[in-house]
Amino acid sequence: MKYIASTFAVLSMSATLAVAQDIDLPKQLNWTAYDTGSAGYNQSVAIGAALQDATGVNLRVLPGKNDISRTEPLRQGRVEFSATGVGGSFMAQEGVFDFGAENWGPQAVRVLMANNGGAINLSVGVAGDLGIETYADLKGKRVAYIVGSPALNVNTEAYLAYGGLTWDDVERVDFGGFGASWTGLIEGQVDAAFASTNSGKAYEAEAGPRGLFWPPIDPANTEGFAAMQEIAPFFTLNKASVGAGIDGTDGYHGAGYAYPVLTAMDTTDEALVYNMTKAMVELFPKYDGNSPGIGGWALDKQNMKWVVPYHNGAIKYFTEAGVWNGEAQAHNDQLVARQAALIAAWEATKAAAPADWEAAWDEARRKALKDGGFPVTF
Repeated sequence: MKYIASTFAVLSMSATLAVAQDIDLPKQLNWTAYDTGSAGYNQSVAIGAALQDATGVNLRVLPGKNDISRTEPLRQGRVEFSATGVGGSFMAQEGVFDFGAENWGPQAVRVLMANNGGAINLSVGVAGDLGIETYADLKGKRVAYIVGSPALNVNTEAYLAYGGLTWDDVERVDFGGFGASWTGLIEGQVDAAFASTNSGKAYEAEAGPRGLFWPPIDPANTEGFAAMQEIAPFFTLNKASVGAGIDGTDGYHGAGYAYPVLTAMDTTDEALVYNMTKAMVELFPKYDGNSPGIGGWALDKQNMKWVVPYHNGAIKYFTEAGVWNGEAQAHNDQLVARQAALIAAWEATKAAAPADWEAAWDEARRKALKDGGFPVTF
């Protein structure tokens, strides 16, 4: 038995070394991710540990309090990749909310891979000492709003809409970052905040003095879910099995979307993206299981027709792996064309120097999408 175990260990090490030798990455990589304690940060650290162990590559993960602080280093080239959410990917592409400011605009972001696990939900959690049972019960309660993080705020708004509420029906409490909002929930400064169910902060809240409860989304409430999707069309119904207060139970009916999403800019070197994608796929067995919900990075869980286009480097790897086809390429080409239409409309609006920037960009953006035959979201 010792001989068999030793032989297996040697073979496993040899296989890992073979994969590592075939991955060509710089010895230092830099990502941005959500705040320390978030699922995005924790998973990035786990992936970094696998990279270090297998290839000697050091992955430095820079936590960002909001979508802007995670995306700014990416567009400036100070980091190669960002493990972000719909804010730093879809909303950055669309040039909406904080990305609609004059110093931002639609970004030519590209996807490498995304966590589409389905084991977690992305939901609004509430303090367990309030007796809240539904999202409608949040009326008059204190709800966290993250300055500079449109994704988190739109998601929270979507859950309020499911409950028939708007921001006007609750007491909005502003925080400078994701982590601060959950510290606020634990310490009694706010009653509800948005997070992935497997976030470290959610587990911390569950163990805290107030406890934690995730109000459910009833799959039969089609009207409520339609109101939710009107605000955030990227949500899908989902039954989570992983998360604070969920682990070991029959699961939690809520909603979710791809998170984290590993992104780069369209100008990022194709070979670098190819090798990063390769590392994500081929080192998956080394980091799988090392952070709650991390299994959604598996190759067979990737959605090749998402709402943000894939980078050519990732497409090259997926093509070699036999998981990319003509249908996926056609969808990707349409998304690239959508980005180009938005960026052209942005440049034209900037050149016109309108007095009311917000109104002018909103009109120009919608017109560009309609004229191009693209769906108008937001």
